Amino acid sequence: MTDTNDKPTGWLQLVAGSNDQGMPIMEKLPVRILELGQFELLRSPLFVRDLAAGDIFTVEDSNPADYRVLRRSGNLAIRVFRKENISLLEQNLTPEVEKQGGSLDLQTDRALVYSIHVNVGFADIERLFDGIMANYTDSVWYYGNIYDREDGTTPLHWWDAFLNEI
Repeated sequence: MTDTNDKPTGWLQLVAGSNDQGMPIMEKLPVRILELGQFELLRSPLFVRDLAAGDIFTVEDSNPADYRVLRRSGNLAIRVFRKENISLLEQNLTPEVEKQGGSLDLQTDRALVYSIHVNVGFADIERLFDGIMANYTDSVWYYGNIYDREDGTTPLHWWDAFLNEI
C-alpha cells in the first residue's frame, strides 16, 4: 500500500489501554512509514492517547506500548462518544468542524474522531463542541492528546509552541 507521497503506508498496532485482567488492548492505526522506525499518523486514533493525525513518532524497542512523539503536527485529536446511533450528531458536528479546517478521521456506531489544528484556539473548539453537543445529552467529548497518557490529567503543553507562532 502506498500513497501520493511515494512513501509506503500501512497499519501499526499500539497499546490503547488494558482490560480488567491487565491484558493490553490494541488499536490498529494507519501510518505513513518514514525512515527506519519512524511513522507519521494518518488519522487521529480513537483510544490511543497522546497522538493525533500528522504526528511523527517512533516505537521504542518494537514495543507497541512504548511509543514516543518526535514531532507534533499541531492537531488536536477529539473523541466524541454517544450511547445511541451517532449519525445525527455527526451530520450536525462535522460541517462545523470542517469550517474550522478540521476533519472527521473515524466514525463508528457510537464514536467519532476529529482532527483540528490547535491554532483554531481551545476556547473556539470548546464552544463549537459544547454548543452542538448540548442537544445530545447522551454524548460526551474529550481531547485525546493533551494530557499525559499515564495519569490522564497532567497537561502536556506541546501546543504552546504552536500558539506562540500566531
